[in-house]
Amino acid sequence: MVLVPAAFWLGRNWMEIVVLAGTVMLVLIVELLNSGIEASIDRIGPEWHELSKRAKDMGSAAVLLSLLLCAVTWTLALVQRF
Repeated sequence: MVLVPAAFWLGRNWMEIVVLAGTVMLVLIVELLNSGIEASIDRIGPEWHELSKRAKDMGSAAVLLSLLLCAVTWTLALVQRF
């Protein structure tokens, strides 16, 4: 909620604003998909299964990668601005 309005302050042109706000939206989208994967796996059954663990781990890894992309993008934008 804070980063999207901050993109309009930090971005110097429409392209920078789209990239900054887009990375934040990407994190939200990937987190929603990860939540859907976890809910589906939990719905199937409570027993432990290797494929279920792998699906959840891959979803969490996707969230981590999107967070890293967002952090690097915002850090580079802040360094360039200041």
